[in-house]
Amino acid sequence: MSLRVLSTHAVMEVLQSLTPAFERDSGVTLSVSYDPANVLKQRINGGEPFDVAIVTRAVLDDFTNRSIIQPNSRTDLGRSGLGVSVRKGAPKPDIRSVEDFKRTMLAAKSVVRSKDGTSGIYFEQLLERLGIAGAMRGKVVLGPSGRVATLVAKGEVELAVQQVSELLPVEDADFVAPFPEELQLYTMFSAGVGTASQAPDEGQKLLRALTAPAARALFKAKGLEPPGA
Repeated sequence: MSLRVLSTHAVMEVLQSLTPAFERDSGVTLSVSYDPANVLKQRINGGEPFDVAIVTRAVLDDFTNRSIIQPNSRTDLGRSGLGVSVRKGAPKPDIRSVEDFKRTMLAAKSVVRSKDGTSGIYFEQLLERLGIAGAMRGKVVLGPSGRVATLVAKGEVELAVQQVSELLPVEDADFVAPFPEELQLYTMFSAGVGTASQAPDEGQKLLRALTAPAARALFKAKGLEPPGA
């Protein structure tokens, strides 16, 4: 038995860590495809089959309202705020306050953000809100699907902006800090079983594994706060 899982990159590290034990204990093989939540939404809207979707809560709610996700399967996994990373060994800028954050962005030669992800869309809106969108024009680089800090690790871009859970795993990049609380955006990542799934019981097994105590601790270690934290 195989489960088709469509998942956001934000929980990639947790899924990869849990998969061997889950497959051994359940006898179910996981086939996982990763993309930003907004891209997964397009894929699912286009009719791509899946058993379990792991996306933002907003996207999952939309799917539930349209009977694409089973309502009783909707499960919150963890939330992540946004942060900044630099190349490994590079000086870490000060982003503790709103003014510090603005100064750091304006002083940067380049900043990479997600092209399609929630973090990237919010960052563009934030620059407008801070009144520095014009000054940042030409500095902002659209990153690849997945972890944009890989460009920072290669020395191609100075700063990376994304969910903390997607910044932490990137080798050769150093996490600086979360956004100041006044500028922060927390995204809840949630999972659900598709109404068209041919393996709903196995999908529920995966959701239980993702909310077990050991998984909760793993989510926290990977930069995702458990629901209710």
